Amino acid sequence: MNFVKAICAAGVLAVSTPAFAADITGAGSTFIFPVLSKWADAYKKESGNGVNYQSIGSGAGIKQIQANTVTFGATDAPLKAEQLQKDGLAQWPMIMGAIVPVVNIEGVKPGELVLDGQTMGEIFLGKITKWDDAAIKKLNPNVKLPSDAIAVVHRADGSGTTFNFTDYLSKVSADWKSKVGSGTAVEWPVGVGAKGNEGVAGNIGQTKNSIGYVEYAYAKQNKLTYTALVNKAGKTIQPSNESFQAAASNADWTNAPGYYLILTDQPGDKSWPIVASTFVLMHKEASDKAASQEALKFFKYAFEKGAKSAEELDYIPMPDSVIKLIEKTWNADIKS
Repeated sequence: MNFVKAICAAGVLAVSTPAFAADITGAGSTFIFPVLSKWADAYKKESGNGVNYQSIGSGAGIKQIQANTVTFGATDAPLKAEQLQKDGLAQWPMIMGAIVPVVNIEGVKPGELVLDGQTMGEIFLGKITKWDDAAIKKLNPNVKLPSDAIAVVHRADGSGTTFNFTDYLSKVSADWKSKVGSGTAVEWPVGVGAKGNEGVAGNIGQTKNSIGYVEYAYAKQNKLTYTALVNKAGKTIQPSNESFQAAASNADWTNAPGYYLILTDQPGDKSWPIVASTFVLMHKEASDKAASQEALKFFKYAFEKGAKSAEELDYIPMPDSVIKLIEKTWNADIKS
């Protein structure tokens, strides 16, 4: 079991910190966990300073930073500018990545099954209940599909991955928007819940005829069968660095107050439909200023030296122009 696989399974990263160093603690997004773990390991080797991060879901991460029990929170569901002001928080995007539907159907290979947003919405609404439903067969005339019940798996915790996945479904399915809507936690019409991207990945791997959604690194690390998707332009797209980059290229961070920007259902022939960002949250006036400054050093390191490891896991690093904007935010908003 390699390093990233092991920590993905564990859901907690604890890199020891010398007694003389500021203790960087963080909590939240499971979406960012695989790449954050790599960054933390490399930063520990270079600086001697560690990061203790709990991969517990965006909702819990937001609560912990609001309660001032960690140095930083991480969320894939950004807070709006008025909420940031109320809580005295600074927010910025740290990395972009993709959410992929994953299935466990005997004989079906990764990327072989095609779904569109409308059909996927009806599966998660419980309206389509069998894999050989006419709507799925129409999209997959050459795929052998069983006449078995679909086992839906979704997140049980407050989740930024759920926020972006349900935001996408709300954009492509009027039925989904009116009956369920979007949020970090929703009233799921069908299915079983699992905690974290880790939990959903594990459940899908163990459950025949299942479908769920995870960040792409988890699909790859757990060798799950991802699906292709029909995008906004009507093109069938495979999840890939190219299709993620195509969607991310539409992001205009300069005109987003508090960097609040959702990247689902982007236009373009090559765009993957469900791209998301993980945002870091920190107090503008931290109670532990040494830890706050050390955290900023870690994030600066990740921006400057972490792009390669991010790309190896099929994340999309923030463009240099955006990093310059973010560093101005640090200088203006976070008091040392």
